[in-house]
Amino acid sequence: MKNIIVASAIMCSVASQAFADIKVGILHSLSGSMAISETTLKDTMLMLIEEQNAKGGLLGEKLVPVVVDPASDWPLFAEKARELLTVSDVDVMFGCWTSVSRKSVLPVIEELNGLLFYPVQYEGEESSKNVFYTGAAPNQQAIPATDYFLDELGVEKFALLGTDYVYPRTTNKILEQYLKDKGISESDIFVNYTPFAHSDWSKIVADVVALGADGKKVGVISTINGDANVGFYKELAAAGVSADDIPVVAFSVGEEELSGLDTTNLVGHLAAWNYFQSAESDLNEEFIASFKAKMGDERVTNDPMEAHYIGFNMWVQAVEKAGTTDVDAVRESMYGLTAPNLTGGVAEMLPNHHLSKPVLIGEIQADGQFDIISQTEEVPGDAWTDFLPESAVLMSDWKDIGCGMYNTETSTCIQMKSIY
Repeated sequence: MKNIIVASAIMCSVASQAFADIKVGILHSLSGSMAISETTLKDTMLMLIEEQNAKGGLLGEKLVPVVVDPASDWPLFAEKARELLTVSDVDVMFGCWTSVSRKSVLPVIEELNGLLFYPVQYEGEESSKNVFYTGAAPNQQAIPATDYFLDELGVEKFALLGTDYVYPRTTNKILEQYLKDKGISESDIFVNYTPFAHSDWSKIVADVVALGADGKKVGVISTINGDANVGFYKELAAAGVSADDIPVVAFSVGEEELSGLDTTNLVGHLAAWNYFQSAESDLNEEFIASFKAKMGDERVTNDPMEAHYIGFNMWVQAVEKAGTTDVDAVRESMYGLTAPNLTGGVAEMLPNHHLSKPVLIGEIQADGQFDIISQTEEVPGDAWTDFLPESAVLMSDWKDIGCGMYNTETSTCIQMKSIY
């Protein structure tokens, strides 16, 4: 009987220790068309968790990463999110890249009251109480990049090229209206969508070149995602299109995507993000050194990595402030939190679950890095765009109003759903 009691006590102790661990779900594609972008985010999270454990963990407990591979399969994102919450019993999730993967996960985490930190620029038009959006909203990337084309480069005709899913389509809907409001005629806006992993870009590039046959300056705004970018940039080079001829500003191409390309013919093309590896700050130097020391000197850092860095540090702060990993308590503790970003400023979590972020325009260099040619102060992220009438009347405030889709004209809270 004594042996049974001792064995039972040991088992209870082990179970208690296992239960006490704080589990962090990592929901990023490690295979398929989006692995080119998402694998490095998994690596970033593992590094951040390891560093936090080296500081003593969180609330006296060890952080345990739980990694899954949704394999660039959008319905599988929902299945893996459910698995993380119900089988692995994670306390928080960091993950997704494409908006279609995030929207696949959304009903699951809202049903089970999970918590997701989403690190990538997106189309806005959403504010869930279960998601903190640490990437850029359109007013922190797409609109400033378009203004740069109009004001600095004198672009008169626009080719809006995107992968065929919700982020490019909604972003381009916003940009089309914005351009029209700026006096650009509909006939001077060319819009084209291609599937994920699209590889034959010859006709599309030819159509873009033909757009400038009347002598007007043409610019490309690219919301092309994943490994389709490889073929697109190769076709540009093959067609002899330089940045002086037709500049491209990309919203989903950063250092990681360029690391697999010959950038010789891409010099001068642009990207709009909120961080580049070339940003000069002591904190960025430390972050780059830590990542390279762990993952290899050939590895690069990029914007979504910084978003995970900020989001993770804010989550740690919120858990410490709340004294628990309970989702509702952590969410309430997030509002107004600040954390250093890697460009030398400070990010703040707003009541609409978006961050304040600087807007950077970078020019591709021969070494695959970006020369930062424009940078703003921190811009508050806007969940609902001001440039579509159906969205201009909406606001999000989870802190005081408790609503992510509040109609300011009718003073009513609408159940959030995509309006596109």
